[in-house]
Amino acid sequence: MENAGVTSEASVRRPQKKARVLEHSDGGPSKSSGSNPEKNDRIPADGEQLSGDDGDGDWLFDGAGNRSPKARRKRGPSAKAVGAMEDWRLIEIIKYNSKLIPYAVKRLVEQYEADPKSAMVDILMLLFEACGAKYQFHVDTIESTDVDNVVVKLVELANAGEVEDLYTSKRKELKNFKENLASFWDTLVLECQNGPLFDNILFEKCMDYVIALSCTPPRIYRYVATLVGLQLVTSLIAVAKILAGQRETTQRQLNAEKKKRSDGPRVESLNKRLTQTHKMISVIEEMMRKLFQGLFMHRYRDVDSDIRVSCIRSLGIWILSYPSLFLQDLYLKYLGWTLNDKIAAVRKTSVLSLQNLYEVDDNVPSLGLFTERFCNRMIELADDIDIPVAVSAIGLLKLLLRHQLLTDEELGPLYDLLVDEPPMIRRAIGELVYDHLIAQNVKGSSTNSKGEDDKTSEVHLGRMLQILREFPDDPILSAYVIDDVWDDMKAMKDWKCMISMLLDETPTIEVTDVDATNLVRLLNASAKKAVGEKIVPSTDNRKPHYTKAQKEAIDNNRREITAALMKSYPQLLQKYIADKAKLPSLVEILLLLNLELYSLKRREQSFKSVLDLIAEAFFKHGEEDALKSCIKAISFCSTESQADLRDYAQNKLKDIENELLDKLKAAIKAVKVGDDEYSLLVNLKRLYELQLKKNVVNEDLYDDLAGILRDVKGLDDEVLGFVLLNMYLQVAWSLCSIDSENPSEVSLTVLLSKRTNLFEQLEHIMCSLVVVHEERRRTVLPFRVSIILAEMWNLFRKSKYASTTLESLGYYPDSSTVEKFWKLCQQILNISDETEEEYANEEYIEETNKDAVLLAASKLVINNTVSRDYLGPEIISHFVMHGTSTSEIIKHLITVLKKTSNDIPQMFLEAMKRAYQRHMEEQLKSNYVTVTGKSFTDCVELAKRLSGTFSGVARSKFRLDILKIVKDGISYAFVDAPKQLSFLEAAVIPFVSKLAASDILDILKDVKRRAENVNSYENPSGWRPYHTFIEHLHERYAKNEAMQDEGDGTAVRRRGRPRKVRNIEGKKLFHGEGSSGEDSISITEQNSQDDDDEEEQQPLIHSIKTSASKLKALKITQQQQEARAQTGTSSATGRNS
Repeated sequence: MENAGVTSEASVRRPQKKARVLEHSDGGPSKSSGSNPEKNDRIPADGEQLSGDDGDGDWLFDGAGNRSPKARRKRGPSAKAVGAMEDWRLIEIIKYNSKLIPYAVKRLVEQYEADPKSAMVDILMLLFEACGAKYQFHVDTIESTDVDNVVVKLVELANAGEVEDLYTSKRKELKNFKENLASFWDTLVLECQNGPLFDNILFEKCMDYVIALSCTPPRIYRYVATLVGLQLVTSLIAVAKILAGQRETTQRQLNAEKKKRSDGPRVESLNKRLTQTHKMISVIEEMMRKLFQGLFMHRYRDVDSDIRVSCIRSLGIWILSYPSLFLQDLYLKYLGWTLNDKIAAVRKTSVLSLQNLYEVDDNVPSLGLFTERFCNRMIELADDIDIPVAVSAIGLLKLLLRHQLLTDEELGPLYDLLVDEPPMIRRAIGELVYDHLIAQNVKGSSTNSKGEDDKTSEVHLGRMLQILREFPDDPILSAYVIDDVWDDMKAMKDWKCMISMLLDETPTIEVTDVDATNLVRLLNASAKKAVGEKIVPSTDNRKPHYTKAQKEAIDNNRREITAALMKSYPQLLQKYIADKAKLPSLVEILLLLNLELYSLKRREQSFKSVLDLIAEAFFKHGEEDALKSCIKAISFCSTESQADLRDYAQNKLKDIENELLDKLKAAIKAVKVGDDEYSLLVNLKRLYELQLKKNVVNEDLYDDLAGILRDVKGLDDEVLGFVLLNMYLQVAWSLCSIDSENPSEVSLTVLLSKRTNLFEQLEHIMCSLVVVHEERRRTVLPFRVSIILAEMWNLFRKSKYASTTLESLGYYPDSSTVEKFWKLCQQILNISDETEEEYANEEYIEETNKDAVLLAASKLVINNTVSRDYLGPEIISHFVMHGTSTSEIIKHLITVLKKTSNDIPQMFLEAMKRAYQRHMEEQLKSNYVTVTGKSFTDCVELAKRLSGTFSGVARSKFRLDILKIVKDGISYAFVDAPKQLSFLEAAVIPFVSKLAASDILDILKDVKRRAENVNSYENPSGWRPYHTFIEHLHERYAKNEAMQDEGDGTAVRRRGRPRKVRNIEGKKLFHGEGSSGEDSISITEQNSQDDDDEEEQQPLIHSIKTSASKLKALKITQQQQEARAQTGTSSATGRNS
């Protein structure tokens, strides 16, 4: 149905072309409006070639007889094809040869003028055949035949399955069927505009059948009738607009003539023509109303969403193209009502239709009441669950703001969408923010001249800074806002203007300290966007692919940024070198520059000044962001700059290293004699950032760091953590520097010595943390120790160096150390989320959080660095305990293990055992509380999540694994029964549902065998899980058996059986303007659907009769067991009393 709308739009733009048609007095053919150019070809005169190669085929004549060249068209059908058209039926032309439609329509109109009844029969037969029905009309009875009776017979044909669906067919030759059908009716209306359209016979009869068919239950009939009816209205609008133009011309001529003389034959003739044209327009408008009331008012709420979409799209076109009739609340309300449609495509179509209306300024006054009534719903749609709908709604709101139809208070909630996850919504809101708050485009506003561009940039940047003041302490939110607005705001690419504002060279705008911070962030983020980098997190982490043009644009942007900063960059750094909030963003801009330009432009001194200032800043600050940015910038220059400038950057990096080592040794000596630890902490952080980028080679450095741990007691946890980090990096760099093919004994000995020392320190600190954890506050040290220890184990894992020259470096931790490590990890994982949130803004929080610890532990399992049999189940047992992020990590761990390990059943079972043991310990502490506690719920949830990994095809692929988990779980539950029987409920039941009926039956027999010689009614509460498990097995077996039989029944049913023929009484489908007739047919349709459902369900009853005896036996056994259980419970109660 969507294509029908496209055809409608094409027909709306036709009036000017058709105006020439009405000027012909010789009754020549009109030009059609089909989607193909060939459909506009005229019928050639006798002796004239169809191709238009000869004669005046390529010229148009004006009223004075002058000729002008016209655009060449594609060739139309050949004369042979036109001659063969006599043998083609109308439906065949529409299905297979759209080029013949204009000629077929012309011949049909000529036939109607000669024999109206036969032509009307051909048109109605075409309508029925387009619906796929074969129904024969008799020419003699066409006038006396009742519309309702014909339609009822057509419905009976559909119910009997004797209808061919051409409308939704996927056959290649019918791909243009809908467009061709709409083109036929459009061409017919325009061809008849000088006669049959107004005879009150042909189109009245056609509309009666179209309206009646649109109200029938068969969906194919409603499809075709809706397409035809909507196209008729669209084509009638085209004719009405032509007539309206003629009426205006006649009125002007009449007014001019009356100024000359008040009466006379000329005035009388013009008055007559004006009256006649007005009557014709009135007739056409009455036909539009009839189709609207009889078809649209029912089909806009059709059960089929495609029909609803077509109706709403067409209504939008009608209102836009013929506002004199349709631009009123009587018709607008349907667009408002469908804003609440449950199907996203309908809502989007309605929104887009409204956008087209609000884009025309002349329409806005007539939309006032409609806007007031539906503006709240339009605002709500901006947060629609469907992203395309939300984006379209935001575009609609932008138009409302431009016409000043919404207040800022009403838009308040929309600004929260600036940080919404879908990028499309953020971009749309960013466009709205720019349009309304920054550019302030409103109706009547004028655009600035080119001479005011600089001033405009300042004004726009000032308004942007005013928005960013709302997020002074949150650079992430600021980045989101910048990312959303960047595409629309040209001022963000005005690098010179931003630099000028930062250097206070723009007296017109006052820049506060907060504004300066935001402006530096804006400059940094905008520069990143200009060179193709992302400034906000994205779910798509793939490397972007750029076309050649995009790469050239990025290179040009990089050169422009470099040229703008080349002179002023040292001034900016000098001004903000002591500002820790501005410095990181300012320094990182160096990474975006084209350093080659410094050499080409002879700006070497400026480059050296930048490096000197960055090195100075490195020793002025001790914050993470400042240190990272400085080291990153200098390292970048040492590799990416040219010739002498590269040497200068490398030397500067070496100078920083030497100066840092001197400062660090001085700080160590100061701490050993009892001075403050701040200087030591800052220099350790600087060394850490430097070692992340390069190998700091110094023979005494590792010993100096180890001496801090040996000689200084009571160090702060943060200092201790950075000491361990730097020691780890020294070990890692030493390992990288060893020649793997010919390693020297000295280097291996030194490395092993460092490794042994670090392991001893880590294990010693780990033991102290595990013992006194309950008394310690939340610090970074446990995170640092656990992560470093895991990284060291991975770095020296035994399998990595086996059978190599470095085999002596292989290391495998003993089980007791691994257990202590996991105990420390568990203590970290058990830290509350509230406590974690308190430290969310701390430095290095990305390296010291629960996710980082769990990732480090998971890598040990994946790399088989430690025993998988112990650590794997321990990690998996925490699947559901610590929130979404940890669950995702463990989920990925399970995915990897399924591909690399054969011990998944054992791991899953052991994980559930660990969770169950925690539950039993909680029970002991709580004096045997019920199984509704959190620990038991965690067990059940863990089993559900683990069993959920065997869904779909995996159930068959891992059938043996699931069966092993169930059987081993049952064995574990019956150890020292009934003490651990609740394990059946907590862990085994979710896996049973993944098994086939035959496997469940075997398990049922096994479980019953285990309890054969036990009187379970002596301890009913202890054996309750056993009975629950047995009952569940019965239920699952019955359900799976029924599903299997149902599948067999479905296969039988698919072979087909005769459908029941229903007699539909003739209803008055057309008479009356109310909806009662349509509603009656809708009820009939619903009843027929219910009958179908009952018939489809009937074979299922017969299909499960084969297993009825099994179900009955299972039910009897279950009832007997329940009776024995009740007897045992009552007797036990009596003894207790």
